[in-house]
Amino acid sequence: MRPGLRRLWAVLLVLLALPVLPAAGARLAVPAAAGLGEPFVAALTAAEELPGVVFHWQGADIPAPARRTAAGWRAEVLLGTDVGKDAPGAFEVRAAFASGGARQEAHALVRIAPRRYPEQALTLPEAMVTPSAPNRERIAHERAETERTLAVMSPAQGWRLPLARPVPGEVGSVYGLRRVLNGKPRSPHRGVDFRAAEGQSVLAVAEGTVILSAEHFYAGRCVYVDHGQGVVSAYFHLSRALAAQGQRVARGQAVGLAGASGRATGPHLHFALCLQGRCVDPLPLLEGGAAVP
Repeated sequence: MRPGLRRLWAVLLVLLALPVLPAAGARLAVPAAAGLGEPFVAALTAAEELPGVVFHWQGADIPAPARRTAAGWRAEVLLGTDVGKDAPGAFEVRAAFASGGARQEAHALVRIAPRRYPEQALTLPEAMVTPSAPNRERIAHERAETERTLAVMSPAQGWRLPLARPVPGEVGSVYGLRRVLNGKPRSPHRGVDFRAAEGQSVLAVAEGTVILSAEHFYAGRCVYVDHGQGVVSAYFHLSRALAAQGQRVARGQAVGLAGASGRATGPHLHFALCLQGRCVDPLPLLEGGAAVP
């Protein structure tokens, strides 16, 4: 190969190895660190319009239509990790979008730090801790149904921060609690238990569509609401469901009444917030909760 041609190939190889840079002014903002199980916001901003934005996180592709703001254009998503599924480490967030007739990407790293959670011992009827064979089959079917429900990925953003509180009561059991049932260690608590009286109204935390209304062995009467972009809220142990599957609900609308159905020692609300199939600590996102990074 002639020397001039070799030099040309060397330059081309260097250029091909360079990362694709985002359009001028586009910026991907994420927190430098978050605790295991904590939610966070990822936002892509630019002075110019941002068509076709898709975020990538932990194997999920999340569409996020950009909206015009006073400062320019902004697309955002809620992301996080699950205390029952994930481990600490450094993980990449990517945001792909169209610019200049081509797809471009912005990249950022989030360090997921270990987080210590408390332990709780409970005594329950043995049948609820060690289910019979028929109930184990039922539980497996319900688990698969739940996984399909949490995999829903609609593009519209129905959520806004802070989320409404589902009930005004105090927290009884926090997210991440390491549970010991009848002396047997179990999976960590992947939601928050709120104190609530029998028959108290349970409110949707954001606008959305009911994608599952069912009665499950562990969760009892339960309602799942899709708020878009993989954000799904779940309300367990209801005495009655007030919202039907397929129904559109408004922020603050009653979706059920608190109760003690399923595996429960008394009336309360188990509230879960799942992001792209990962259940996170919802407290930082609720009205009156800690600030979100």
